[in-house]
Amino acid sequence: MTSQASAVQTPKTFKPRIFSGIQPSGGLTLGNYLGALKRFVEKQDEGIETIYCLVDLHAITVWQDPAKLRQQTREGAAAFIAAGIDPKRSILFNQSQVSAHAELGWIFNCIARMGWMSRMTQWKDKAGKNAEAASLGLFAYPSLMAADILVYHATMVPVGEDQKQHLELTRDIAIKFNNDYGVDFFPVVEPLIEGAATRVMSLRDGTKKMSKSDPSDQSRINLTDSADMIAQKIRKAKTDPDPLPETAEGLKDRPEARNLVNIYAALAGHSVDQVIRDFAGAQFGTFKPALADLAVAKLSPITTEMNRLMADPAEIDRILGDGAERAAAIAEPILEQVFDITGMIRSRRK
Repeated sequence: MTSQASAVQTPKTFKPRIFSGIQPSGGLTLGNYLGALKRFVEKQDEGIETIYCLVDLHAITVWQDPAKLRQQTREGAAAFIAAGIDPKRSILFNQSQVSAHAELGWIFNCIARMGWMSRMTQWKDKAGKNAEAASLGLFAYPSLMAADILVYHATMVPVGEDQKQHLELTRDIAIKFNNDYGVDFFPVVEPLIEGAATRVMSLRDGTKKMSKSDPSDQSRINLTDSADMIAQKIRKAKTDPDPLPETAEGLKDRPEARNLVNIYAALAGHSVDQVIRDFAGAQFGTFKPALADLAVAKLSPITTEMNRLMADPAEIDRILGDGAERAAAIAEPILEQVFDITGMIRSRRK
């Protein structure tokens, strides 16, 4: 270990801090709201420091139309705010405005092992048999994701089940960095996987995740859908002929029924058991209208506010710029210490 590394005062405890981000890929759905945005707001309201990011550097691991990427980044920011994120209480920014993410991402490329990266399920799914033609960024982006989190010494990350493997990699990178340099510098971050609908499924097939890439628009509820469209999609959602069961166990082999109950529970802030108690024995002809009314009541105000915000892109850019300055004020001192620990010389930034 270098003399520079030994001189660094590394923390033994870490301030509770939440970091999470979403890709600005456009077409945000009910799944994005229940699986991410709603929970982000709940964490903000718990009083823990919260940092939320539009991860545009991740987006360009596959080719993006530049104009669409800018539009989708603003749309994502509008969705955060419309869902209840207060840019004064949380930090909201887009990733490319804070260079510390990319700088620490490179250092973590040198910490992470090829074997770790090649085992990532999403790499296998996205690259498939055409891995030779996939970008290096797509292969390496889990180490950038680790940098996104650890450059803020975040201690908790709200994630869906599909991102849990990447968070485990973040933990592995933090532990290896600490061990390699004999420091207790990076926290071993904890996942926050909670809520009734952390994984929202298609309205047409309860075994598949709700996705904007599904060819059928009837498979999803978009955050830009009108009240009439939301109600109509729920009325047409695939179900089975049986009434709702007496207990949650009765949903086990009924994926479409389970999905709709989970959505109701998440929107209402209730447990699945409570929803089942309220609707036990009801046919879907009764349950679907109740779910439609609830979804419209919860989502229509978000759609209205998103439309208002998107009419003023300069104000969205101002909010993201302010958030980037606040994010950099946290990230830069941490990155400076990383350079000290690893023995690299870097001029101090003002």
